[in-house]
Amino acid sequence: MIMRRINATLSVTLDGVVQGLGRPDEDTRGGFTHGGWGGKYNDQVMGHEMGKGMANPTDMLFGHRTWNDFITAWGTRTDDNPFTTHMNAATKYVASRTLANADAWQNSILLSGDAAETVAELKAEPGRDLTIIGSVALVRDLHAAGLVDDYTLLIHPLTLGSGTRLFQGPAPLTEFDLTSSVTTTKGVIIAGYTRKQ
Repeated sequence: MIMRRINATLSVTLDGVVQGLGRPDEDTRGGFTHGGWGGKYNDQVMGHEMGKGMANPTDMLFGHRTWNDFITAWGTRTDDNPFTTHMNAATKYVASRTLANADAWQNSILLSGDAAETVAELKAEPGRDLTIIGSVALVRDLHAAGLVDDYTLLIHPLTLGSGTRLFQGPAPLTEFDLTSSVTTTKGVIIAGYTRKQ
């Protein structure tokens, strides 16, 4: 049986920080004061590469916090931005132990309980591949369970010195092959990695 694949797409600094990419107020947990660090690195190359990801329809997978943040950023927009259309039309699974329902954003489906268990069940079902954007706590849990097949890392040329890192604490030994690499005009390396079997 062919299982769905899971791709995690994350923006990361050279020192591994993934917190608060988009806005100063996006995620201030732990007194994080560097929010919005990613904006000045956007360019046409990055937009083109991220757009290529939309060309292959996938379902989306979120943790509770990122899903809530994306509702604010995308769920109420009605512009003609292709990302808006894609985000609102996609089937969105949200893994949460605390949400009562996923009615706040169209086409969202709640995965209640332990994320690794519910996502493993979802992955085994027939359907489109699954894309995670952000949701680092979910990515860590799924990585530890051996469920993440591919990473798309947007490696930004800066260090922040503080903030939540992609892998904090131990992560199981996992090897990956580099499957793609593009450098933007602003020095961001967009690297694709596939887990070795």
